[in-house]
Amino acid sequence: MSIEKSISGFTLLLLHNIDPAWEPDEAEQAIREVAAFESAVRDTGQPLTTITVRSDDLASYLKGYDPDRHIVFNWCEEIPGISHSEALAPRTLEALKFTYTGSTPDVLTYCWDKVKVKQLMNLWGIPTPRWRVYDSAKTDDWDCFPAIVKPAKEHCSFGVTTEAVVRSPEELRTRIACIIDTFHQPALVEDFIDGREFHVTLWGNGAVEMLPPAEMDFGAFDDVRDRLCTYESKFRPGSRHYEKIALKLPAPLSEIEYKRLQSASVLTYRAFGCRDYARLDIRLRDGIFYVFDVNPNSDVSSEASMACAAEAAGYTYGEMIGHVIDLAAQRHPIFRANIA
Repeated sequence: MSIEKSISGFTLLLLHNIDPAWEPDEAEQAIREVAAFESAVRDTGQPLTTITVRSDDLASYLKGYDPDRHIVFNWCEEIPGISHSEALAPRTLEALKFTYTGSTPDVLTYCWDKVKVKQLMNLWGIPTPRWRVYDSAKTDDWDCFPAIVKPAKEHCSFGVTTEAVVRSPEELRTRIACIIDTFHQPALVEDFIDGREFHVTLWGNGAVEMLPPAEMDFGAFDDVRDRLCTYESKFRPGSRHYEKIALKLPAPLSEIEYKRLQSASVLTYRAFGCRDYARLDIRLRDGIFYVFDVNPNSDVSSEASMACAAEAAGYTYGEMIGHVIDLAAQRHPIFRANIA
């Protein structure tokens, strides 16, 4: 369905956040991305209203908007002033009876907790790197190196630097202590899969489609500690990892590799109850695709991996947005009644 056909008679609300505490360049980048989103949607003829959330009173921003006449594109990654609040936006939208894009608050909350993520993958038989969680630097039971150490309740590679990869028990203890002291939360330790890394975007409900997977090429790095996507590689233009990690899209995969990656990805998407769209981070070693991160609220900006994957599949940015809206529209009570 086209965006015009799917929600004709409805106005789309774009809900996004800008935190007053951000650096000026961060806010400016967010504003540029919102402008690109607005342009892509308006090129389709779809009425659009943008709501910029700058405080923690989300409900006040939605006053005056009728849930029967609007569908919300939820682009809130956090509520300003409230840490770890990604799930608060959809929870508020549900309380106000709005239909919105993306996963439910329960799914978003669950995926913030890396220990629960690991436990569910183990339960479903989804290959994931060997792991343990530590709330102290006593690690006499860990003997798998190199390993990677992460905060147990963060995302977007927050806390992941080259020092996250450790090669000895002494380095492991030092890094765990650093994570606990810095982030005031347990440390997740994983077997570091020193292999090919893929960012896989999926979308759909019921029928799930894998978009062309992207490979992050670490060929420019000889040191094992550099062969990973750090926080800087995602958010710091000009940094060494941002500039030297090459992107291969679509990733070069044999037919067998593609099918194995697709099978692991779709199983993970369904196991976690992802809705509309999500991105998975996966590594390949010895023929096994290991899932190590699930992002059910992946970035939808024009240059992010989801938009790049959609473009590789033949979708313009506006068509990508439209497809996500189509998926959400199926849940709107009036839309559903009209097509019944």
